[in-house]
Amino acid sequence: MQSSLATPPPTLARVQGSASVGFITRPRQASVVRCHGEPAAASSSASGWAPPTPYTGRDPELKKPAWLRQRAAQGEKYARLRESLGELKLNTVCVEAQCPNIGECWNGGGGAGGEGDGIATATIMLLGDTCTRGCRFCAVKTSNKPPPPDALEPLKTAVAVASWGVDYVVLTSVDRDDIPDGGSAHFAETVRALKELKPGILVECLTSDFRGDLEAVASLANSGLDVYAHNIETVRSMQKIVRDPRAGYDQSLSVLKHAKASKKGMVTKSSIMLGLGETDEEIKQTMADLRAIDVDILTLGQYLQPTERHLRVREYVTPEKFDFWKKYGDSLGFVYVASGPLVRSSYRAGEIFVQNFVRQKKAELVSAAS
Repeated sequence: MQSSLATPPPTLARVQGSASVGFITRPRQASVVRCHGEPAAASSSASGWAPPTPYTGRDPELKKPAWLRQRAAQGEKYARLRESLGELKLNTVCVEAQCPNIGECWNGGGGAGGEGDGIATATIMLLGDTCTRGCRFCAVKTSNKPPPPDALEPLKTAVAVASWGVDYVVLTSVDRDDIPDGGSAHFAETVRALKELKPGILVECLTSDFRGDLEAVASLANSGLDVYAHNIETVRSMQKIVRDPRAGYDQSLSVLKHAKASKKGMVTKSSIMLGLGETDEEIKQTMADLRAIDVDILTLGQYLQPTERHLRVREYVTPEKFDFWKKYGDSLGFVYVASGPLVRSSYRAGEIFVQNFVRQKKAELVSAAS
């Protein structure tokens, strides 16, 4: 489909670097960051992707733009939520993945210091804090044999969330390839417990791919959740560089497509990181592929390197270019697009527009059944 947005303006930030790493060279429409090719020093840390490769390490000449700087999280709501999570020994992806928006989301929007609009969002991370996969972008610690899940976690999560008085909650998890269903049943149990304690709450589940197990996908989709989210993460050509070998572009599309088909009216959502070396045409194709399977909500954000063992940033995308991608996503027919340098998968997930859209879909189903 042709669009008036077919040729985006060259608004990428120019950062001086040196020799390029071993990525495939592609023609580009704007300046990109090119980083040193020396591998990083070996590390035995349990956090993130450890083996050094030509794609990792720090570039001393790479400077973070001003638009990526955030104030330290503070504020009464932030402090209260952090205390509650600590008392119940619940994990959040906000903390474990070092999300830059933790202050803004926990305080209810507006900023990191508590001057928000009241729509607080926290993303609870189920199934522990240790992942069985080693994606090269992720800061969550990894292990082939993580501790077993807490059998009481679904109930503890439901009790905690119900006590916060929120109307929208996001549940996510680490990958658990050591569990037969990848943790789908644990997710579903948590959703049912939440709905039992607070029937009106809206629940979004940001899931793994469950190793492509579509029965696990369908089981969770029919547990009572309202938004099924799964991140495709990056464009097709970058999948093997960015993600664990057990993940894949087509597998992620299959998960989202099956979630939509498993329950009438299911709202689906995905996310793309930018700045890893992808081209504009590849981003457009990925967005088109997501719309082709009727994904409703899309988020786009800047990849930020957690440590020197993780993938280097290849490009700092300007706020203006993120605005372009939002407009382009709107033109493709996504119901809602959140696009910005600091946007993450669950960024302001419970915004009023999203809540109203999800509730409208539920009302339409009830009306059609009556």
